[in-house]
Amino acid sequence: MNIINQKPLVHLITSLALQILVYYCLLQTSKYSLSSKLEMDMVARLVDEKPLVIFSKSSCCMSHSIKTLLYDFGANPTVYELDQMPNGQQIERALLQLGCRPSVPAVFIGQQFIGGTNTVMSLHMQNKLVPLLMRAKAIWIWNN
Repeated sequence: MNIINQKPLVHLITSLALQILVYYCLLQTSKYSLSSKLEMDMVARLVDEKPLVIFSKSSCCMSHSIKTLLYDFGANPTVYELDQMPNGQQIERALLQLGCRPSVPAVFIGQQFIGGTNTVMSLHMQNKLVPLLMRAKAIWIWNN
């Protein structure tokens, strides 16, 4: 076989390898996207129609601090302890995709993702947390 006849063969093999690689990547992406969508849907269902939701881990001191703060306002949040749930890791992945880093605590007020410790504490220090809780009907009365 001379060099002239090898070029089309090399081109064909390279082209096929590239197509296989692209197909494989698309397949992996679609699997990830489907898994990711299911995880996000799971979070949406857990948050749906609840005025205040906290995703937490029982061993996380920051989660404990945020729960205590919100309880002190008279709120009764729905709390999901991810380390005690069979699907906790999937929910944690979805929270990371929402941009909550670290993943806990993750606070939702009125079905809206608010954020983690830094955001909640910042809202509290700016006197904006209580109005959010009241609008969502997570608390009814606030006596400063």
